[in-house]
Amino acid sequence: MAAIIKVEQVSKTYHVGKVEVPALRSVSLAIEQGEFVSIVGPSGSGKSTLFYILGGLARADSGRVLIDGDDFATMSDAERTRMRRRKIGFVFQKFNLLPTLDAGQNIEIARGIAGRDGNRDSEHFARVVGLLGIAKRLKHRPSEMSGGEQQRVALARALINRPAIVLADEPTGNLDSQNSEIVLGMLRHSNREFGQTVLMITHNPEAAAYGDRIIHMRDGAIQSEQRNPAPAGN
Repeated sequence: MAAIIKVEQVSKTYHVGKVEVPALRSVSLAIEQGEFVSIVGPSGSGKSTLFYILGGLARADSGRVLIDGDDFATMSDAERTRMRRRKIGFVFQKFNLLPTLDAGQNIEIARGIAGRDGNRDSEHFARVVGLLGIAKRLKHRPSEMSGGEQQRVALARALINRPAIVLADEPTGNLDSQNSEIVLGMLRHSNREFGQTVLMITHNPEAAAYGDRIIHMRDGAIQSEQRNPAPAGN
């Protein structure tokens, strides 16, 4: 199966005053369409920097990132933005919901951003919010919801446009075990049932166990990787 995400010799260095801080050191990897990949590592390992570069939210200093065959390095900012809107759904540790909108509106706004203001796929919408257990919370604003409910709304927003790729950065970092299981179960469901490629950044071994493949990072490089013969959530 062809790689939907391909990283070739990517490096990134941050400058803090006069000090250079290498974040990524010649990282290469390939993620096949339909894979669920977990990337783990301690703080400072480079996993979040890799996440932002894969999502087109930051530029690498060198190397190439290809998303479904298109090279981010050759794109303008506008082209990268269009790519993200068409093909990538993001889930962050911070929920990033708009406080003046209710849950349903926070989910729907993703359709407008992606230029899909027409008739929504009501069946898909109902299925996603039902699986996430938020169907009865759609008229509530973020301030009226628990942290777990807010993250489930954020995940619904990421999935509603059926993106080919879902990038999740510590999606269970602020959640209790019950809500973590719901979010991770939905990521697994979107991978298995909707055919979406999922790449999840996490420091939690229990969350990482949901991946088909687990990549370990340290000091800005891939240290090792392993196939997971029995992913959690199956």
